[in-house]
Amino acid sequence: QVQFVESGGGMVQTGGSLRLSCAASTSTFRFYAIDWYRQPPGKQREWLATISNSGATTYADSVKGRFTISRDNAKSTAYLEMNSLKPEDTAVYSCHALHSGSLRHYWGQGTQVTVFS
Repeated sequence: QVQFVESGGGMVQTGGSLRLSCAASTSTFRFYAIDWYRQPPGKQREWLATISNSGATTYADSVKGRFTISRDNAKSTAYLEMNSLKPEDTAVYSCHALHSGSLRHYWGQGTQVTVFS
């Protein structure tokens, strides 16, 4: 049984920074590509960033230059570093993991990020 759990959410002032974590319960974390998504209240879920199992990264235009996705395979954890936060970044942030071989995929339960002005 594989689980991915987000942490690091909270309240932060406009212009501040926050780092989210996505911790996995599997020893084969290195074979998973990790995505970060967010869903503001009343809006559809939005893809933010992806890091492949080889470390290649891609970003949505909405967060490019402000957010950084990374991973630490030794810790079985992926991260989303968020800088220059804006009120419109307020959302539930979730990680998604896709196994590169089996294509099994998993969602975390999400962590709330609130940016106040």
